Amino acid sequence: MKGMKSAMMAVLAGASLTATVEITRGEEASSPPSITNVVLVHGAFADGSGWRGVYDDLTGRGYHVTIVQNPLTSLADDVAATKRALDRQDGPAILVGHSWGGTVITEAGVDPKVAGLVYVAALSPDAGETTAQQYEGYSTPPEFVIETAGDGFGFVKPDSFKAGFAADTEDADAAFMRDSQVPINMAVFTTPLQNAAWRTKPSWAVFGTEDKAFDQRMLHAMAERIGAAITVVPGSHAIFKTQSKAVAEVIDKAARQVSADTQQNASVAAPGGTSQAE
Repeated sequence: MKGMKSAMMAVLAGASLTATVEITRGEEASSPPSITNVVLVHGAFADGSGWRGVYDDLTGRGYHVTIVQNPLTSLADDVAATKRALDRQDGPAILVGHSWGGTVITEAGVDPKVAGLVYVAALSPDAGETTAQQYEGYSTPPEFVIETAGDGFGFVKPDSFKAGFAADTEDADAAFMRDSQVPINMAVFTTPLQNAAWRTKPSWAVFGTEDKAFDQRMLHAMAERIGAAITVVPGSHAIFKTQSKAVAEVIDKAARQVSADTQQNASVAAPGGTSQAE
């Protein structure tokens, strides 16, 4: 009888310890994140103003948000612009990229200030790969047509801009985006990457079910290859604008998760590098 009582006590003690750990993890996930810096990188055919909805949502939650105005002239130039923004952060940051901006954050994300990556309908090549290689084996929907000028810079064809880029926007908004689009040097897509930050940084991905800039299979394959936590929402390629709340939620989730993981790791490590559990 005494042996059975001891065994029961051991089981109850173990259950209590497990419950305590789960409650602690829940508290960490719901507590304010320690990472409060967010850096947003736009993609091709757009500029930083498209992030306004995401910016308003995140700053309303208490985040410090920086929007990169990358020039779209070369991978090196866009990475340099992103690193300038990262240099201005006062601590760790979540780095976010839309579309071509995904390639940029993949290269720039090895910066020590980057704690996590969020890919918004975004590309994510590996080190040694070009962005163009991401498209191999997939067919871009016919609605998305790029016209390349004589100087090598590309625009989305005006007649199909709304259908291919921003089908879920109002006509007036789509027209403004079409007429203010920023061209991209098409040579960027054949530039090999030197780094792939997603190999060492936790990643999240969010994209729309009606994205016409990419094959849906391609979007899923890219996100799955990098091991991202995936969120799929109704929307076009322009979800950074049309689904700003959903995108902001994913960024907030990333910041909270990385913050919780950092706090948990710190709590189990004693001052000499030994574990408190030992």
